[in-house]
Amino acid sequence: MPNFVQDFESTRLVMLAKQYPEVVKAYGEVVFCAQDSEARLSGTRWTIEDDIFEQATESGFKVHLIELLDNFIEYRAQCNELPKKEGVVRFGNGGLKIEWLPDGSTHLGAK
Repeated sequence: MPNFVQDFESTRLVMLAKQYPEVVKAYGEVVFCAQDSEARLSGTRWTIEDDIFEQATESGFKVHLIELLDNFIEYRAQCNELPKKEGVVRFGNGGLKIEWLPDGSTHLGAK
């Protein structure tokens, strides 16, 4: 089992923010979760201004963030780093921050 690198996620979020400065200027958040049976992203809920959501989609930011979250979930599972299933990414003022939440917190995985 590999050792978890503490700045793995923050470094990649900084890199993503530098790629999309116009999107991360705006305030918003993305709540996400992974299914219990797999270490893969299974759902997101975006809260962001309409015009920025369109820009995030068209620019590729949305796809890149989703891919990154999927990678983070998979990496945490490989390293057995907890929590590893649910969280929220907040952005604004040109930056991105991730907060991991206890399983069941987001209600995205509820059936």
